Amino acid sequence: MAESAVFVWEGKDKQGRTTKGEITSSTPAIAKAELRRQGIVANKVTKKRAGLSFGGGGKVKPADIALFTRQMATMMRAGVPLVQAFDIVADGVDKPKLAELIKNIRQDVAGGNSFAAAIRRHPNEFDELFCNLVEAGEQSGALESMLDRIATYKEKTESLKAKVKKAMTYPIAVIVVAVIVSGILLVKVVPQFEQVFAGFGAELPAFTQLVIRFSEFAQAYWFLIAAGLIALGFVFSEIHKRSKGFRETMDKLVLKAPVAGNIVEKSAIARYARTLSTTFAAGVPLVDALNSVAGSTGNSVFVEAVYRIRDDVSTGQQLNFSMRNTGVFPNMVTQMVAIGEEAGALDDMLDKSATYYEEQVDNAVDNLTALMEPMIMAVLGVLVGGLIIAMYLPIFQLGAVVGG
Repeated sequence: MAESAVFVWEGKDKQGRTTKGEITSSTPAIAKAELRRQGIVANKVTKKRAGLSFGGGGKVKPADIALFTRQMATMMRAGVPLVQAFDIVADGVDKPKLAELIKNIRQDVAGGNSFAAAIRRHPNEFDELFCNLVEAGEQSGALESMLDRIATYKEKTESLKAKVKKAMTYPIAVIVVAVIVSGILLVKVVPQFEQVFAGFGAELPAFTQLVIRFSEFAQAYWFLIAAGLIALGFVFSEIHKRSKGFRETMDKLVLKAPVAGNIVEKSAIARYARTLSTTFAAGVPLVDALNSVAGSTGNSVFVEAVYRIRDDVSTGQQLNFSMRNTGVFPNMVTQMVAIGEEAGALDDMLDKSATYYEEQVDNAVDNLTALMEPMIMAVLGVLVGGLIIAMYLPIFQLGAVVGG
C-alpha cells in the first residue's frame, strides 16, 4: 500500500463556486476521485510541501491519543457517523502529526476496513491493548461505550504517569540547579575573590582555602567534569535500555527507595487494577487480559508477578489467591479482588481499588512536594551560603584585626 500524503487542491463545487482545501490520499488520482465523490471537480492537485513547524508538530504522544479517544467517544455518543467523526476531530486538533494520523485512519475506515484494523497499522501510537479493546467494542456492537471506557482508562493512566513523573523529576531538578549554581560560583565568582585575597599577605582560613582548591580544580577540569557526567548519563541510559537484568535490579532498588519507592509501588498497583478492570469489563478473558496488564504496570517486579498470576489463573486458581502468592500486592487489594470474585463484580472492585491507589499516589506526590520545598531551601542555603561565607570570612577577620 502506497504511503499516504497531504495534497492541496483547487476546484469547483456543485454550485460552480471556486474552492480549495487539503486532502489526505496516496496519489493525486485517488485524491481527485475522492473529491469527485464529494461533488468537487478538482482542477489542480499538488502534494503539500513540508514546512518548518514550531510547537505542536512533534511526535504524537499518549496524551494526544487519550484526547483523540475522548473526542471520538463524544462524537459517536452524539450520533455522528464514524467516518464523519474522524473529519470533525481531525479539523479540531492543533498538532499536525495527530491530524495526519486521524486522516489516515479515516481513509482506511472509509475504504472498508474496521476501526481496529485501521489503528493496527499504527503500532507506535496504538498499543495491542487499545486495538484489542476497540475490536471487542466493534464485535459486540458497543463501540461508542467502549471508546468512552478506553478514553477514561487512558486519561487516568496518563494523569497517574504525570504525577509519578512530577515526583521523580522534582528532586532531580533541585540537585541539577544546586550543581549548576555551585559550578558558576566556583568557576566565575570565587576567582575574583582569590585575586583580592592575594594582596592580603596573611594566611587564609582553612575553609576558604578548601573552597579555593575546589575552585581551582573546577576551573582546570570543568570541561572534563561536564563531559564525564554526560557520558555517565548516556552509558546508564544505554545499559538500562539493553540489559534486562540491569532494569530489573534498578526497578527493585526504586521500590525500596524512601518516599519515591512508595509512590512507584502504589502507581504500579493502580495501573494493574485500572487496566485489568477495563479489559475484564470489555469481555476479554481473564488470562488474555493479564497478558495485556503485565506491560502496563511500569515496573519489572510487578511484570514478573502478573505473569506468575496469569500462569496460576490458567490452571484454575482464583485471582485473589494468585495475587496473594506473589507477595507484592497489599492485603487490601487481594481482599477487594476476593470480594469481587465472590460477588461476580470483579471489574467494579478493581475499578474501586484503582481509584483508591490513584488518590494515594496523588496525596503522596503532594506530600513529597511539600517536603521538598524546605529541603530545597536547606540544600541551596548550605551550598550557596557556604561558598559566600567562605569568601567573606577573610574579610571579616581582616576587619577584626584592623579594628583591634
